Amino acid sequence: MIRFVFRTGVRIAAFLVMIAAFCAPAAEAASSFTRFEETTVPLRVTSGNEQGYTIKVLARRTDSGLLIDLESFARALRLSSRQESGVLLLEETEAAPGSSCQIRSDNNFALIVPKDAQRTKRVIQLQAAPMLLDGKLFLPVLQACRLFTLWLDKDVVYDYSSGIMTAWLSGTRLGDSVGYVGVTKPGDEVVSVDGKKIPLEPGTVIKGVNVENKANGAVIVFTASGKAVRAELKKPDEAGRAYLVFQGASCNVDALTKLFSGGLVKSITPVPSPAATGELRFALGLDNMGYRIKTVDFQRDEKNNRYLVYVMSEADVEGIRQKEKDLQIAKVLSSDVEKWKLNVIVLDAGHGGHDPGAIGGRGTREKDVALNIVRDLGNIIEKKWPDVRVVFTRKDDRFIPLHERGRIANRNGGKLFVSVHCNATKRKTVKGSEVYILGPHKTKDALDVAMFENSVITKEADYKERYKGFTAEYLIMSSMAQSAFAKQSADLAIEVQNRIDRPNSTNGRGVRQAGFMVLWTPSMPSILVETGYLSNSEEERILRDRQEQTKIAYRIFSGLESYRKDYERARLATMDR
Repeated sequence: MIRFVFRTGVRIAAFLVMIAAFCAPAAEAASSFTRFEETTVPLRVTSGNEQGYTIKVLARRTDSGLLIDLESFARALRLSSRQESGVLLLEETEAAPGSSCQIRSDNNFALIVPKDAQRTKRVIQLQAAPMLLDGKLFLPVLQACRLFTLWLDKDVVYDYSSGIMTAWLSGTRLGDSVGYVGVTKPGDEVVSVDGKKIPLEPGTVIKGVNVENKANGAVIVFTASGKAVRAELKKPDEAGRAYLVFQGASCNVDALTKLFSGGLVKSITPVPSPAATGELRFALGLDNMGYRIKTVDFQRDEKNNRYLVYVMSEADVEGIRQKEKDLQIAKVLSSDVEKWKLNVIVLDAGHGGHDPGAIGGRGTREKDVALNIVRDLGNIIEKKWPDVRVVFTRKDDRFIPLHERGRIANRNGGKLFVSVHCNATKRKTVKGSEVYILGPHKTKDALDVAMFENSVITKEADYKERYKGFTAEYLIMSSMAQSAFAKQSADLAIEVQNRIDRPNSTNGRGVRQAGFMVLWTPSMPSILVETGYLSNSEEERILRDRQEQTKIAYRIFSGLESYRKDYERARLATMDR
């Protein structure tokens, strides 16, 4: 029996596998992770004499945990790497004489080949088979650290609290050597572990598990690669837990651990044998409280290399139909609630960049006032409504074309669109705030305001070509498209107008409508707020004051808050009917 030593000094028996496993053709690993985030993990390397460095290792953060790119990890440890015949070859470049590590996707064994012909090869079993993702091999972070520890006989660890990996490459390990783990001998065919004879070959690899729910039960399908192995089904216990036991099989434990909400099968959990006997168990959690289980049977599909577990239950056809109906209703209600939830508000600061907008007698520029108010309004929303995402069409002094502002709102799934501006007119005595919604103008003043705000398109290089279809007829069609949101837009406009209107306003109260191009594109309730007249000296003094700008932002928020309460109250009342 070959023996090796862990850092704790506890000695246990090792196992061997056939080196020929690395000659088998590799297949692209089908990742079970539907979502992942590209990221990096810091690696702190200590190389002796108080020398060292810190470098970032490529990784992916998935639903099931952190995966490390083995090539990136090797390069960070100053090891060389190359792909050859589907196998990842890692080599020690600085150690003498050194060794190489050969790794293949969907294979739970790493082969260590020393450059010194006098030394023997080693085979290290991995708890999770490496996954091939976009041409790169990945391992869970703890398994990656364990692989390099056993191969290099150096301490390589990962600290969950700090999120940092650390490798001590100088000198010998603080504990006992692990350089003999998995040592093989020429001619080895079996190894005795706890008195049992174990084949050297890794046997089959369980690549996937799928549950097919039926009206009278469920079928659990295990797909495999490699040679056939003996499998045995152990019937459910009182808790409804059955076991399918494979002899000489392996799998990616993280990828094949599954939980299910609803249905006869509640969970599937792979449990590799801690004694390295080559036994792989799958614990099958069955709902024997909600279902009356009649039989549980097992069969191997030799043609397709699958292992099938049939779970039969007494079928309650009427109950099944009612359950499906309830699930469908719940799905529709959930979708409806999410669809109408006011969880994204788009804020648009008018003008910007080379377009200053209206300019007051003291040089106050509309683009600056609008941007300050929008920033303040966004900060208030984010503080008061943490469940609402704020999207800005611009957060700095840049030019955004009118057509693009609406597209930004649509791309981000906006539920409300608020465009902020300042007004101007030749009549210096006119003052007051106004709130507009999209529609044909009803007064000459409304037309003049819309024409001024729309004139910004002339500052776009290709405006003649881009806006050639924006005619009066297009305005009518856009207004019809916005009719689905007309009541919401009008309600929102009224709430905002009631709060931002200042005393002694000369332009009258009430919501107005006009053909503002910026309101043509957004597919959601939309308003345009004219916060006051820069052409009026009194209002310019107010609009240029930073504290007054914040007050205006808060008044607009108060209107949004009142609208949201009424809107969500109405939605709940509709759903309760």
